[in-house]
Formats: sequence, structure tokens, C-alpha cells
Amino acid sequence: MILRALALVLSLATATSAVAQDRLKVAIGQIDAWANQIPTLGMQAGIFQKHGIELENFGTQGAGETLQAVISGSADIGIGIGTSGAMRAFVRGAPIRVIAAAYAGTGDQYWYVKPDSPLKSLADATDKHTMSYSTNGATSHAIALAFGKQLGVKAKPIATGGPPATYTMTMSGQVDIGWGVMPFGLKEYQEGKFRIIARGSDVPSMRNQTMRVQVVNLNALKERKDVMLRFMRAYRETLDWMYANPQAVKFYAEKMKMSEDLIVLQRDQFNPKDAMLPDRLSDLDLVMEDAVALKFLDKPMTKDELTELFQIPPAGS
Repeated sequence: MILRALALVLSLATATSAVAQDRLKVAIGQIDAWANQIPTLGMQAGIFQKHGIELENFGTQGAGETLQAVISGSADIGIGIGTSGAMRAFVRGAPIRVIAAAYAGTGDQYWYVKPDSPLKSLADATDKHTMSYSTNGATSHAIALAFGKQLGVKAKPIATGGPPATYTMTMSGQVDIGWGVMPFGLKEYQEGKFRIIARGSDVPSMRNQTMRVQVVNLNALKERKDVMLRFMRAYRETLDWMYANPQAVKFYAEKMKMSEDLIVLQRDQFNPKDAMLPDRLSDLDLVMEDAVALKFLDKPMTKDELTELFQIPPAGS
């Protein structure tokens, strides 16, 4: 009887523990990119679970697809949304809010060609050439448009989806200039399988802008505010862990089938921690200025609109 009672107590304790884990669906554009790894590595390390949260992470082809998942409610949170795309969706009435800054600057994104391409730089491209980006509203889309608007690049921007699909299209000649985000292609680049001819940081106005944000479905935020606060506590803890604990590099290297040395190289040179700080909102005036110039917005957002859109919980909340 005592053993049976003990088993019942343990069973109830296990059930209670399982119930205590609040579930969130998280859509992640470019799910393999280091900058978008907080939900996946944080789960692998048990950090979100420690805060009573179980994440159901799934990948998309880019920010446009991610944003639609959050708008429709099929995802609670969207990772890696272009800031201008989030602004455009918000002013058009989409039920989203920004819960964290995701990335400041554009140095982790690059544009490349086959080794035998006659193009040595973007300036060599004509209107007969094609230049890829992921999906409409993504950071890569804004950068591609800015290449034309600010740098006079003549190549025609076309959506090609994520880096793996884009790589196949570029190597097979379906597109002239491919796009990628670190660490995708780092090993192939070092082996000389393609040439990088431009980086996102080549666009002067975007070098310090908050180019990507994390968004949350408005209804989910209203109905599950405590869960979202715990999500952000786990998010901040995971970010610190990713840059302080060698286990993060080990986990990621195993996932990407790359050496740990290459992972550290791409992290420190292309994805510095200060670019990923959740509270860092940089040059929003320039973000809006570019968004208007690139037709993402009809006019800059008002102060009240910005306050309504950006609802980032302060550290410690």
C-alpha cells in the first residue's frame, strides 16, 4: 500500500510538472542562423523549461512567412522579422507587437556569385541580372532594395526563399547573385565555392539600425502576459549563455556539422552579442526614413504608434 501510494504521489507530481510548462509556438525565419538560435539553443540547454515554458519551434522561408504565421495566430511569437516589415504590418492593422529587438546592423548578411561569374561587385550588375532576397518584408529584402536606391545597383531583386534554396538556384544559374546569412555557406566560402561581392553593411544608413525584431501576436500578449514575461527572462538568460558558455558553441557546431572554431569565428566576427541585445533600439528614425523611401511605409510612424508597437519588457520584469 505504501509503495502504491508513493507511486501515486510521484505520478501526480509528474503530471503537475508537465501542466506547469506553458507552451508557445515560435516561428523562426532562417532557423539555422546563429542570430535566430535563442529559442532552439535555449530549449536544448533547458533554460526555457526552467522558466516553465516549452517552445514548439518551427522554421519558415523568411520574415514574410514568419510574420503571416504570427498575424494568423498559428504562431505566438515570430523570430527575425525585418523592422520595416513589422512597422508596415502594424500600421495596416495587423495584430502584432514587438517584444524584443533582434539585430542591429546588417553585417551578418551577404551577397555572392559563382566563382566563374564575371561580376566582381554589385556595381558590375546590369538590369539583366537578378539579385536574390528571402521573402517580402525581410531584412534581406530591405537591403536589396537599398542597394538599388542608395548605391545605384541595377540588378533586379527577386525572392528566392532561404539560404539553402538560394544557394542551389545561384549555383545552377537560375539567379545571378545569391544571398546568405552567417554561418550558412561559411565552409563553402572558405573552400572557394563562391565569392562574396557585397555585405549588408555596404548600405551606410543601415549599419547601426535595428534591422530585425521579435514579434508577438497581440491576443497572445494580452491573454498570456505572464508567460511572455517569463519568455523574455529565458530569452535574456539564453543570450548571455550563448556568449559565455562553450556548450552553446558545441551544441550549434553539432547541429550545423561545422567545426567549433568556425562557429566561434562567425559568432565573434559576424554576430557580436551587442548586435543582439533585446533592448537595443537603434536609429529608428533612419529605419522609418528608409522604410518610406523603399515603400514599406507611406509616412513615418508617430510617437504614439511607436510606443504602441514596441512593448519590450524591461530587464528584470
